[in-house]
Amino acid sequence: MAETVDAREADRALKAKHRTMWALGDYPAVARQVVAGLGPVLVEACAVKGGDRVLDVAAGSGNAAIPAALAGGDVVASDLTPELLAAGQKEAEARGATLTWQEADAEALTFEDGAFDAVMSCVGVMFAPHHQAAADELVRVCRPGGTIGLLNWTPEGFIGQMFATMKPYAPPPPPGAQPPPLWGKEEHVRALLGDRVSDVEGRRRTIRVDLFQEPEEFRDFFKKAYGPTIAVYRNIADDPERTAALDAALVDLAQGAMRDGAMEWEYLLLTARKG
Repeated sequence: MAETVDAREADRALKAKHRTMWALGDYPAVARQVVAGLGPVLVEACAVKGGDRVLDVAAGSGNAAIPAALAGGDVVASDLTPELLAAGQKEAEARGATLTWQEADAEALTFEDGAFDAVMSCVGVMFAPHHQAAADELVRVCRPGGTIGLLNWTPEGFIGQMFATMKPYAPPPPPGAQPPPLWGKEEHVRALLGDRVSDVEGRRRTIRVDLFQEPEEFRDFFKKAYGPTIAVYRNIADDPERTAALDAALVDLAQGAMRDGAMEWEYLLLTARKG
């Protein structure tokens, strides 16, 4: 019994840490200025149409949820971090989209079995620490015959490489937590979903990012706006030498990816049908 209570407390503490991390900086600016094109790609892949009940898991500020609502879906945007939901609600109002915003843990969703025609996540569920638990919830809340659609950064792509670059400077992950970019490997996602789904289709694509003219602009923007990057820098804040080393490493990463002032960031787009 004590071990169970300890595990629950540890999980609550971990989720609180994640909630705080994603509230750092300005992730809505990342979603709006850098990766806005991802949401519509996922909505199109899920073939969202008028009247569909849609759940966006780890929706952030609504990168996919808002386009799904504009496509006619009856959408619930769920996320662990209320600050992101509040920002998304303002964005939705500005764009004339109507949807429901609800705080929820991707690993313990508060929705009934089979409640949605489409369950999707756009570079969101990949950051839930326990991948199988999150995948089980995606399948559970999707109706039989419904669509599960996922868009996640690949380990080999730019953002996956950014996380690899930051890893030596980050605190060690908690026991049992899995690396987010694994969700960008098709075989990993297929194993998570298992035989509960059919018609699985995985496609590797890229998004063109041309916001940054110089690699230093990328680094400085992510240091200011992106929660995971901010958290890593906070971990080494009392070590100027390591901070300078990470500064240089991120510039080198961006420099190597830039072509004529733009970068191509790879992601995996995967859709499946629940059996």
